[in-house]
Amino acid sequence: MGKIITFGEIMLRLAPEGYYRFTQADSFGASYGGGEANVAVSLSNFGLDAAFVSKLPTHEIGQAAINSLRALGVDTSHIVRGGNRVGIYFLEKGASQRPSKVIYDRAYSSIATAKAEDFNWDKIFDGVSWFHWTGITPALGDNVAAITLEACKVAKKKGITVSCDLNYRKNLWSKEKAGAVMGDLMPYVDVCIANEEDASDVFGIKAGNTDITSGKINREGYQDVAKALAEKFHFKLVAITLRESISANDNNWAAMCYDGKDYHFSKKYALHIVDRVGGGDSFGAGLIYGQSSGMTVPDTLEFAVAASCLKHSIEGDFNMVSVDEVKKLASGDASGRVQR
Repeated sequence: MGKIITFGEIMLRLAPEGYYRFTQADSFGASYGGGEANVAVSLSNFGLDAAFVSKLPTHEIGQAAINSLRALGVDTSHIVRGGNRVGIYFLEKGASQRPSKVIYDRAYSSIATAKAEDFNWDKIFDGVSWFHWTGITPALGDNVAAITLEACKVAKKKGITVSCDLNYRKNLWSKEKAGAVMGDLMPYVDVCIANEEDASDVFGIKAGNTDITSGKINREGYQDVAKALAEKFHFKLVAITLRESISANDNNWAAMCYDGKDYHFSKKYALHIVDRVGGGDSFGAGLIYGQSSGMTVPDTLEFAVAASCLKHSIEGDFNMVSVDEVKKLASGDASGRVQR
């Protein structure tokens, strides 16, 4: 099994204590996170050789972001140093019927101002078996979209499996721009990951008889979405997370995948949420781990959903769980009883 590369932005996360609102807070807890960085951390915790590629400034905040990854075993040797700032996101946790809220302050971050010559993809991909990125990365700017496209082209030439989590963010670009840019990138993708809204927002592919605001999910509708995505872009595997939102604190969580032949649905978990940020990233990491480890598609799906289920119980962006913990939950032990 070769190294796994993820590419994107790691940000400084600032959050009020507990369930305080922004306007109530007189202090903010600081940590680091971001879609592709979160995936790299999960894979490192699972015992795989994972590296995160990005660009960060040379000052102490940039170094602190790197240190947060190094401390968890992620290879940071391909992170380019330069630029002026680390992107920031502020997180206000929701509760009951009040949703969580995220405010970004990431314009002109180092990765958003990166240039093509910052990254030698032929060298970065030496000995690599898997490359992962999300739709957040090309949304940072036309320059970053071009860098992502070049990375995908090199990965494809080298026979590296490429996965993408569509991860549409309306605060970064329009649906029209996302559809155009992502449409050019999709031919290089082997494994596509999406949630209830991504396929609709980015490519206009919608699930029938589904209302995400009420939590009503139609399984057959998502089979159609997965098949439409696979047929449009020739993906080898399409995975869709299925979140039924009861409140900000309580969700039902499951997923499905389509391998071009069969549809697979995972078991459903009733979540009482501690922190949902990074939930999708932990699912993607579980999917990569399962497929990289030779699991069957159904077993991969169960592993990925269980990993993500556990992430919802952990503060911060990073999923601090082991393979054994995930497998135990996936095998049916969801009691939460004290381990002695």
